[in-house]
Amino acid sequence: MEVLIAKRYAKALIDAGGDIASSATTLNALSQAMQDNEIAQTIISPIISVQTKVDMLVASLGENADAKMVNLIKLLGEKRRLDLVPLIAKDLNATLQKESNHYEGVIKSPTVLNEDTVADLENTLNRYTGATVKLTQKESQTQGLIVSVEDLGIEINFSKQKIKEQLIDFINKSL
Repeated sequence: MEVLIAKRYAKALIDAGGDIASSATTLNALSQAMQDNEIAQTIISPIISVQTKVDMLVASLGENADAKMVNLIKLLGEKRRLDLVPLIAKDLNATLQKESNHYEGVIKSPTVLNEDTVADLENTLNRYTGATVKLTQKESQTQGLIVSVEDLGIEINFSKQKIKEQLIDFINKSL
């Protein structure tokens, strides 16, 4: 439900015009700050007044803050939805990626892959999707390789367990 509400705010921000990239950057910074446990507790605390929360977030934007962003923060405070800032930022980022046709993905593997292998994976995804995909690596404990581009809805899984299950399934169907 919160995701749908955040999408409405993001759409309104986009429809209002202006620099979407700047708005996304500002909301990303606020989202990053809201990941801090102390700030997150302040935002959701029923003891602290809404006006204090709004003033704190508006002050963090700085003196040269965009009027639309200030109004958005005030509106979110008025509707008691300040906790939606990270979701709105995520939606704006997805919109920017869609407009620029540049996407970010993640490679999860137990070992770090060399640059040539990552470049080959990126080139293959670029040809397959028609978009520019930039992959970053994260080490994981899985036995295999997982390539995920969330905003494109792509997840490729090469694991020993998955191949073993498919092979057993194929043999069972053959009998």
